[in-house]
Amino acid sequence: MGNRKRMNKKNQPLAEVFGHLPTDFSSKAIRYRKNKLCPFNNKVPSCTKDKAKDPLGVCSVYNGNNTVITCPIRFREEWLITDDAADFFFPEEANWTSLTEVRLVDFHGKSAGNIDVVLVAYGKDGKVYDFGSLEIQAVYISGNVRDPFAHYMSNCKANASMNWINQPNYPRPDFLSSSRKRLAPQLMFKGGILHAWKKKMAVALDSSFFNTLPNLKEISKSEAEVAWLIFDLVPNETASRYNLKRTKVVYTKFTEALNTITRPKVGNIEDFMKVLQAKVDEKLEFPPINKTIENPFTS
Repeated sequence: MGNRKRMNKKNQPLAEVFGHLPTDFSSKAIRYRKNKLCPFNNKVPSCTKDKAKDPLGVCSVYNGNNTVITCPIRFREEWLITDDAADFFFPEEANWTSLTEVRLVDFHGKSAGNIDVVLVAYGKDGKVYDFGSLEIQAVYISGNVRDPFAHYMSNCKANASMNWINQPNYPRPDFLSSSRKRLAPQLMFKGGILHAWKKKMAVALDSSFFNTLPNLKEISKSEAEVAWLIFDLVPNETASRYNLKRTKVVYTKFTEALNTITRPKVGNIEDFMKVLQAKVDEKLEFPPINKTIENPFTS
């Protein structure tokens, strides 16, 4: 219960720093902070978020009573996401492996971006016969998260229980930008190519982000083209840390899900008409002066 209380302290935004609670001063946590290491299977041992030489080692932030994952590498804990994706893509007896950051190109050879993780199934001869795409969707932050991170890192013990609530630009998850600027384009471009190839897709995201999306029409696993793998960070009862746990899977069709996510929630046209009327009234109240100005250089 003591660990849970420390985890639920919300007077500052940092839930995890280099994979550990800000209040964790075990020898392992101190080593990870000192050497700026990533415990979640980054491509190198060090954290490389934002800047390789001065990484922003914030894995997740608090949002009310929840933690929200803000670094895509955080989803790689124990590679649980690949197990869940493989369960959707392939039969149970399949041999498979995973590849990270695989470039995808369109008909013209132009890059459509990198697929975060490609799972490939192969036969006894090692020949690939099937694959599926796994996209990882962390959440953007609005506000400034580097300032509280830098303040904490300047003296971790002294600032472990810092109060950052009244600081300007307090960082918060930006779910709307995350869906419009990241998730929707990923589905349209990379997902569009994979759908044309009739290949399945999985999307890993945390529950706080998923809950902000429009309601997606769920179907059976056997009919599905997309699996939404929904994760949470749950307190570890025996250690002062969070663990990644898949809490739900939602199965959908590709086109229906894409249309639902990209379709804007339409506001009231009358409100927009009022805005237009106000602007017209302002123009009519102060009409432009069209008089000809006399030439000042003539005598």
